[in-house]
Amino acid sequence: MINKKKLDKILNKVEKPARYIGMEQNSITKDLDKVKVKFAFCFPDIYDVGMSHLGLHILYNLINEVEDFVCERVFSPWIDMEELMRKENIPLYTLENKEEVKNFDFLGFTLQYEMSYTNILNILDLAEIPLLSKDRDDSHPLIIAGGPCAYNPEPLADFIDVFVLGEGEEVILELLNKYKEHKEKNWDKELFLKDILSIEGIYIPKFYDIKYNDDGTIKEMIPLIDEVPIKIKKRIIRDLHSMYSPETMIVPYIETIHDRVVLEIFRGCTHGCRFCQAGMIYRPIREKSPSRLLELAEELIKNTGYEDISLSSLSTCDYSELQLLVSSLMDKFQDKNVGVSLPSLRLDSFSIDILKEIEKVRKSGLTFAPEAGSQRLRDVINKGVDEEDLINAVSYAFKEGWSRIKLYFMIGLPTETDEDVLGIKELSYLVKDLFFNRPKEERKGNFSVTASASCFVPKPFTPFQWVKQESIDEFTRKAYLVKDNIKDNKVTFNYHDAELSYVEAVFARGDRRLSEVLLEAWKKGCRFDGWSEHFKYDLWLEAFEDVSIDGDFYAIRDRDKDEIFPWDFIDIGVSKKYLYREYQKALSAVTTNDCRLACTGCGLQDCAMRGVFNWYWE
Repeated sequence: MINKKKLDKILNKVEKPARYIGMEQNSITKDLDKVKVKFAFCFPDIYDVGMSHLGLHILYNLINEVEDFVCERVFSPWIDMEELMRKENIPLYTLENKEEVKNFDFLGFTLQYEMSYTNILNILDLAEIPLLSKDRDDSHPLIIAGGPCAYNPEPLADFIDVFVLGEGEEVILELLNKYKEHKEKNWDKELFLKDILSIEGIYIPKFYDIKYNDDGTIKEMIPLIDEVPIKIKKRIIRDLHSMYSPETMIVPYIETIHDRVVLEIFRGCTHGCRFCQAGMIYRPIREKSPSRLLELAEELIKNTGYEDISLSSLSTCDYSELQLLVSSLMDKFQDKNVGVSLPSLRLDSFSIDILKEIEKVRKSGLTFAPEAGSQRLRDVINKGVDEEDLINAVSYAFKEGWSRIKLYFMIGLPTETDEDVLGIKELSYLVKDLFFNRPKEERKGNFSVTASASCFVPKPFTPFQWVKQESIDEFTRKAYLVKDNIKDNKVTFNYHDAELSYVEAVFARGDRRLSEVLLEAWKKGCRFDGWSEHFKYDLWLEAFEDVSIDGDFYAIRDRDKDEIFPWDFIDIGVSKKYLYREYQKALSAVTTNDCRLACTGCGLQDCAMRGVFNWYWE
C-alpha cells in the first residue's frame, strides 16, 4: 500500500483530486489478503475519459462478483499528478485499496485508440514494472490487453504478455480461473502462458517470430512452439441476451465525458461501411431483448441516480425493437424526468416517431454523419445514405424545434476529389438554408451547424486496408479548401490534426518493429498523444529517425493484393477475400446492400443477419 500521508499532501496541489481518491458510489473494495487473484483494470487515459467507458464497468463488476477475485481501477495520472508522484516517489496505485499496481497479479489494458500507446509505457514505468515483456519475471504482474486496437496487436508485441482478441466477458474469467489453478501450485509463468493457449481468443506474441522480405513487408509468421495456433479466432459472445450485464455503475464525484446510464442494446452492424473497422470486427449482430433492457434500465437508474439513459450500439436505430424499447423507457421514466438519448443515428434510419418520444423530456443538439460531401464518394465508402435522407431528417428536426445540428465528415477518403471535399461546405449550407427557408414563426432557437472533418485513417480488417493514407500536406490543403470557402458565421468548420492522424495510421497498420519507435518516443517525453495540446510531432519524427524506421512505409503506401498484413493471423470471421472484393467495388463506386436484404458473403458462419434478429431471445 502506498504512503497515504504523501498522497494527501500532493492531492491538494493537483487539478481534480477526485480523479485519484476512489471511494465513489458503487465502487467495490475487498480485503486483498482474502482474495486469490488480483486484477488491475487500466484505461490508458485520464479518469474523466476512462470512467465513461462501458467495458470498464462490465469487467469491473463481472470480476468482482467472484469471491476469490478482485478488480480495481487505475488510470493515467494527468501531467500535474505524474510530476508530483515522481517527485514524492509515489508509485502508481489502484483507486480502491491504494495498493501499488506492481503488487497485483494482472495489469489489464483496454486498447481503444492507438494514440494512447505511450500512456501504456508511462503507466508501466510509474508502476515500477519493466516496460519490455522479456525483462519481466515471475514476480511481476502479467500485462494483458484487449479492445478494438488489439486487432492489430503487433506494435505493442514487445510490451504486452497476453492479448485477448475479441469480446472479453467469457475470456477474462477463464483466464483468471486458470491463473488461480496455477498459483495454487508452484507458480511458473512460462507454464501458465503455455496452458492458456488453449483458450480461444488468446494471443501471446513471444511464441511467434516474424520474418520479413527484402522490401520490408512480412514474409511469414513462424510459431516457436508446437502448442500455438497459426490462426487465432476472435472470441465472441454468442448469446448477448443472457450475457452478464451489470445492474450498477460506479458514479464519479466529478463530471466525466458521459454522466449517464449506458444501455448496450446490441453488438455488430450490418451496413458494411468500407472505412469502418468496428462494423467488421464486431460482426455478427446480436441483440438484447426489450424486456431485459427495461430490467437493466430500472436497476441502473435506481442504483446510480442518473437522469439520462444512452442507448449504445454501432447504429442504434437498427435495433429491431427500438420503437417498443424507447416507448417503454419513456413510459417508465418520463415522470421521473429521465431522458433517453440515441448517440448513433443514421440518416436513413431516422425515426420521426422515436424522436417524438425522446423529446418529451429534453432536447439537445442532433448529430449526423454523412461522412462524405458527395453522393459519389458516399457510394465509394458504402455509406448507404443520400442527400434526400439528410433533407428529410433535418427538416423534421427543425419542424420539431431543434436548431443545433452537427455533421461529421472525413477527408482523404479513397478516390476523393476537390469537388467531393467542397461538398462538405455545400451540405452544411444546405442545412442552414433548410432552417432559414422555414417561415420565421416556425424557427425555434438559435441556429448553428457545425461541420467536423477527421482525417481518414485506413484500418485493419476493412476494405480500405490496402490503400495508402493521404499525405499531411494534402490533408491540410483539403481542410483549408473547405475552411476558406465557408463564409457564413452560422456555419462552423472544425478539422482534425493531420500530423496526429499520420502517427495514428502508422500504428494502426504497423508491425512489431514499431515497438522500438514507441519506446523511443516515450523516452523523449511523448504521452497523452491523443490530446492535441500534448501531441509533439517533432519528437515522434525524431523517434522514427533514431531507430531508422520510415513511418511512410506504414502509412503512405498502397498494398498489393496478396501482401501479408501484420494482423493476418487473426480470424475475425470476415474473409480477406470478401474485404478485397469490397475494395474493388469501392474503386468503381459500386454499393453493397445491407446484410438484412441478402447475405453478402462476408464469410461469417452461423450468422443471424439474414433478417432474423431476435432468434436468440424469443
